[in-house]
Amino acid sequence: MFSAKQKIEALLKEAGIDINGSGECDLQVFNEKLYQRVLTGGSLALGESYIDGWWDAKSLDGFFYTILSAGVPQKFVFTWPELLAFLRAWFFNLETPARAFKVGQQHYDIGNDVYEAMLDKRLVYTCGYWNPSTSLRAGAQNLDEAQESKLDLVCRKIGLKKGNTVLDIGCGWGSFLKFAAEKYQAKGTGITVSKNQAELANKLCEGLPVEIKLQDYRDTIGKFDHVVSLGMFEHVGTKNYQTFFKKAHELLKDDGLFLLHTIGVSQPMKFADPWVEKYIFPNSILPAPAQISKSIEGLFVMEDWHNFGADYDKTLMTWFKNFDAAWPKLQGKYSEKFYRMWKYYLLSFAGAFRNRDLQLWQIVLSKKGVPGGYKSVR
Repeated sequence: MFSAKQKIEALLKEAGIDINGSGECDLQVFNEKLYQRVLTGGSLALGESYIDGWWDAKSLDGFFYTILSAGVPQKFVFTWPELLAFLRAWFFNLETPARAFKVGQQHYDIGNDVYEAMLDKRLVYTCGYWNPSTSLRAGAQNLDEAQESKLDLVCRKIGLKKGNTVLDIGCGWGSFLKFAAEKYQAKGTGITVSKNQAELANKLCEGLPVEIKLQDYRDTIGKFDHVVSLGMFEHVGTKNYQTFFKKAHELLKDDGLFLLHTIGVSQPMKFADPWVEKYIFPNSILPAPAQISKSIEGLFVMEDWHNFGADYDKTLMTWFKNFDAAWPKLQGKYSEKFYRMWKYYLLSFAGAFRNRDLQLWQIVLSKKGVPGGYKSVR
């Protein structure tokens, strides 16, 4: 009979990770109760024990990249927290209108100072576009350039023109709409479920033809030349995918384009990661290609599907570098456990994108097909 420590030690050994070794990705254990806790609690226990200071690794992103590339998580049995997560996702709609504002309150409203320290100057909280696949456009040299490149990419993909009206579903701090108004002379409306985002976004967009509303997408009305949604679809929930696309179809003019920017996975998820669900993005889940394509049937023509998920690794690593550098100024307001939680979140996601477990898609949709065909933009 193997002990919990022996079982985990053997799994990590297969991935080339030693316990208390000298390698960058080796697991440093500070509490021997860690092994049993992780064996019975799965990913939730792994994350919570990190927050509690029970373990660490010199390169946390490297640790996750290594165990993911070796398939270590798949070798764990179904844990009780994961079973509960599966049952919740199966029986309940976790993203009803009544629940829609929870992620705003728990994640986006933690404090604008965290995001101002971590993000670029425009406060773009989605993947940057670092390496455009064309010799005509140079790659970004820093986060500000990567995010401006991404915002411009979106504008070019939808063919944004002066005077066009554009709706941003899940507008964050208004970065896209501000850029679209300043660079393309467009008129924008944004909706968000975060009170902090809405307040700051309206201040940042002051003097521009941009309006930011604290609102659930299901309550939005109007007609727009174009619709975009950048990093919000992850919060929609599988039971609401068709509702979301029907609403986008309703809000989009007949000759307009809808651009969906979302993190995704290759196969449908049975449930969200319990640690991410509890600490970072409550009631959220990542879509798979089949779920998106099924949900747009009879509503949209798929014009373009662009994957630049590898760029999210660099974006997340830059976000962590900024957050880590700003921590001395933030730690008076936020606890050490918050620091470890945020570090775990950013670097575990970086490792997952590096291993290509997670993807980043921009999908361009039209109602009836673009006459003569859509020309892909990169």
